[in-house]
Amino acid sequence: MIGVETLVTFGIAAAASLFMAWAIGAGSSGSTPFAPAVGANAISVLRAGLIVGVLGFSGAVLQGANVTEAVGSELIVGEPLTAGAAIVGLLTAAVLVALGVFAGYPIATAFTVTGAVVGVGLAMGGGPAWPKYAEILTLWTLTPFVGGGIAYGIARLIRGDRFDEDRLIAALGGLVGALIANIGFTFLGPPGEQGSIASTLGPATGLPTAAGVAVATLGVALAAMATLWLALNRDRATGQRRFLLFLGGLVAFSAGGSQVGLAIGPLVPLLGSGIDIPLWAVLVGGGFGLLVGSWTGAPRMIKAISQDYSSLGPRRSIAALIPSFAIAQTAVYFGIPVSFNEIIVSAIVGSGLAAGNAGVSRDKMLYTVLAWVGSLVSAFVIGYVVYTAVQLVF
Repeated sequence: MIGVETLVTFGIAAAASLFMAWAIGAGSSGSTPFAPAVGANAISVLRAGLIVGVLGFSGAVLQGANVTEAVGSELIVGEPLTAGAAIVGLLTAAVLVALGVFAGYPIATAFTVTGAVVGVGLAMGGGPAWPKYAEILTLWTLTPFVGGGIAYGIARLIRGDRFDEDRLIAALGGLVGALIANIGFTFLGPPGEQGSIASTLGPATGLPTAAGVAVATLGVALAAMATLWLALNRDRATGQRRFLLFLGGLVAFSAGGSQVGLAIGPLVPLLGSGIDIPLWAVLVGGGFGLLVGSWTGAPRMIKAISQDYSSLGPRRSIAALIPSFAIAQTAVYFGIPVSFNEIIVSAIVGSGLAAGNAGVSRDKMLYTVLAWVGSLVSAFVIGYVVYTAVQLVF
């Protein structure tokens, strides 16, 4: 029999988690995936918000477990988060992210949630998880250089005269197909694990495991390349636009899988303390929060990111979204909380620089970087101080 006090406390924590999910849907996961497509006039702001909400929900349910468990149990050593700590951490992060949404600046959600969870966890008496922090810091540091650099390189190749544009874009479609073949989905794996399209189709080839996966990956890549090549040959502009929207959908799906854990991760330690709720049900609830946030609050931030950082055409938008998708899926695979604002903004700037700055706002970028760093530090300090104060009072 679960006590009334336990239910009430968990209910408050769940409400804070939903508020956090709404803030993420309105800001990070809802605004960034289709921002390059909107900037290239391939889709309207309102339609982008509607589509990204549905895809983000799907990604949350099908890919959200890894990051959720990492945020809930791997950021602090020795002391699992209590309901009170989860409430303080989630509210701290959600308020900061919501302020960023209303102010029109993309606060890095991963920075904010990580800072808040670590702050309240240390205030509880837990120990720092240095190996996990090293993984997170490495990814956060490399993301602008890797994502921006790859976007710059792809944009330069597409703009140049060395390769045929249609063939190059079709080859990029094949690369995306190979990535899709190897990302994990819960419905393709055994209970508690994820499986990929390539690992599912591989045994049907009759080859050894590694060879079968390689052949399946190649098959998916060639199918994607051929499909895009035919579309580009029929109508180059339409083919590029459809590829761009497809990439935006992939990034939106990846955003749901990565960002939902930032909202519901702090609830994970509570599920084993008398609250018998399966993780998939919590993922559905978090995905619903992302969906509502995307539908109600994302258009403002989509407009800010698509117009304020760089003036992008379809080719530079494609160049920005390919590394964004790859980095996002890498983070999901390793269970590392990652900032989609950092990923997308870095890629947009990189692809924009390939055209000689192309309207990149240096002042806006400076303010954004300061907001990222400030959100991490502020969330940590506020989370630590508020939880310490709550312990003293109660």
